[in-house]
Amino acid sequence: MFKILSKVALIGAMLVSTHALSTVTSFQLENGLNVLIKEDHRAPSVVHQLWYRVGSNYEHNGITGISHMLEHMMFKGTKNYKEGEFSKTVTRLGGRENAFTSSDHTVYFQIVGKQHLETVMKFEADRMNNLVLNEDAFQKERDVVTEERIWRTDDRPSSKLFEQFKATAFLSSPARLPVIGWMEDIKSYQLSDLASWYSRWYAPNNATLVVVGAVNPKQVREWAEKYYGVHSAEKIVPPKPQLEIKQEGERRLTLKGATKLPEVMMGFHVPTLVTAKVEDNVVEAQKEAYALSMLSSLLDGDELARLPKRLVREQKILASVGSSYRPTSRLKSLFMIQATPSLGVTTEAVEKAIWAELKILQTELVSQKELDRVLAQAESSYVFGQDSIQGQAMILGTLASNGLSISTLDNWVDNLAKVTPEDVKAVANKYFSVDQSTVGILLPNGEKDSKKPMPSHAGALR
Repeated sequence: MFKILSKVALIGAMLVSTHALSTVTSFQLENGLNVLIKEDHRAPSVVHQLWYRVGSNYEHNGITGISHMLEHMMFKGTKNYKEGEFSKTVTRLGGRENAFTSSDHTVYFQIVGKQHLETVMKFEADRMNNLVLNEDAFQKERDVVTEERIWRTDDRPSSKLFEQFKATAFLSSPARLPVIGWMEDIKSYQLSDLASWYSRWYAPNNATLVVVGAVNPKQVREWAEKYYGVHSAEKIVPPKPQLEIKQEGERRLTLKGATKLPEVMMGFHVPTLVTAKVEDNVVEAQKEAYALSMLSSLLDGDELARLPKRLVREQKILASVGSSYRPTSRLKSLFMIQATPSLGVTTEAVEKAIWAELKILQTELVSQKELDRVLAQAESSYVFGQDSIQGQAMILGTLASNGLSISTLDNWVDNLAKVTPEDVKAVANKYFSVDQSTVGILLPNGEKDSKKPMPSHAGALR
């Protein structure tokens, strides 16, 4: 969750071609469930994903992490099936399953042979409305989540820095909340909190069903209506707006932990394709999102990207470096740079070197040749991305759940290709300033790293 992704992978996860888009069938059931079906007959398998529009960005202090806790409880059985029966069935069928919680979604998925799709649809649709919340199971699972938090965050200085970095960068927006929740909130959960959250958000009109693989869309629609269509739509009251206040000066934190090398995080508030939809000039705001995506790839897209090339290999100031930007986030996002200094290099020197690279972007136009290289990488990444039906489903689910048209996929490369050197320079100047920055520093405290092995029951967070 906390590792900054490479730009090639990030852009690749956003791509699709015109012919691939044409195979997407979309419709809505009478109860409001959105359904997306994409045929891919290269292998006799299928991925079935159910996306609920709820995650940590829907939460508030006191119940942080409740979406993730509910994800755990969704495997505890329903009125119709005993605990573990769903999972055992998937295993017996030779498939695999899991779930994950993010800031914007909670997602459940299975990958099975195409002949078993109806079976997993029946099970997944059942727990949309028939979950049994048992006090004993809840108490045990809350202990599991507590242990998971210790392993993922409390015993990992880099993860702890990221968590506190977000809480510093965002003051009034729920984007400051950790997906797994604050420890004291986890310990204070009540079974009634889970029941209320389940009742509030788990409804067909707050979900998107994504099916990708060797399927017949007509048959999938019949099964969707048969199993999901029996549930009634619920009144979904969205959370009250919690907009981030304007940043008017640098924010900074320093953390000490059991780590061998220091770490530096820098972040800047930036718009996304989703937040651009409410701007006065939507087209211009979306244009900035594409320019920021290209800029991120210029900094850290491959071995020829500026930060690894100049600061790692040439100047040898950094041992590693990465940048990230998520253009599909529901709330305003952070353009982040994360770096580990080489042995003997101070964090002050790291900051100075990164700012020098950002200054170059603000004062000098990047070459068209450099932009063309990044675009070529993005286009080629799509080809590899199509190898995974799970990856294809993830793309569709992310866009649909955040209110973005799936045509975003079809137009993604074309919109990247429209980004000019002047566009890159403009967003660099608009968003990269000291007064709009948050800086997090991790320093060694002299103690030995004592993190424990990952518990076998640890779930997925994104």
